[in-house]
Amino acid sequence: MTKLQTPQAGQDQAADIDVVALLMRQHGDIRNLFDEVERSKGEERRTAFRHLVRLLAVHETAEEEVVHPFARRALPGGAQVVEDRLSEEHHAKETLAALDDMDTDDPGFLPALRTLRTEVQEHARAEERYEFAHIRRSTDVTALAAMAKAVKAAEAMAPTRPHPGVESGVANVALGPVAALMDRTRDAVRKVMGKD
Repeated sequence: MTKLQTPQAGQDQAADIDVVALLMRQHGDIRNLFDEVERSKGEERRTAFRHLVRLLAVHETAEEEVVHPFARRALPGGAQVVEDRLSEEHHAKETLAALDDMDTDDPGFLPALRTLRTEVQEHARAEERYEFAHIRRSTDVTALAAMAKAVKAAEAMAPTRPHPGVESGVANVALGPVAALMDRTRDAVRKVMGKD
């Protein structure tokens, strides 16, 4: 039996060949998961929160390995733009790490989740404004597609938990077992981007 392709599925596949559209769609998925965690309870909340943690981890790892290096090289003032995004990511990862240690039924969980949501949404808006808009204007379709492939490769290898203080490839190396995972991620990205 073949699965029928819905219009949404077609849009998702089209978005997956443009790195900016792919990452923007993920921002929407992250917002939806925050909604799902907030409105659910018990085991449903735990499951939704695990999905949110995973998506945040893979999304940020992909940006750290693909988007930020490109922005640093190609955008005017790119080094500062990236440093600002990394600082935002670090704060959000600290909040997420604290949340990850809490039970989702803990009375402090939802207030902390709302703090994380605010941090993540502010970070996403800054990425969209200061990185994504410039990447879209200054990059050809081929490069956008190559970066989308690299983001998908990074996502396939990304850790399931984001680690505060790991907002760069250099810092990733200090994590022991995670270092091997990050090395595989980096290798997958470089292979897809033809930089073996």
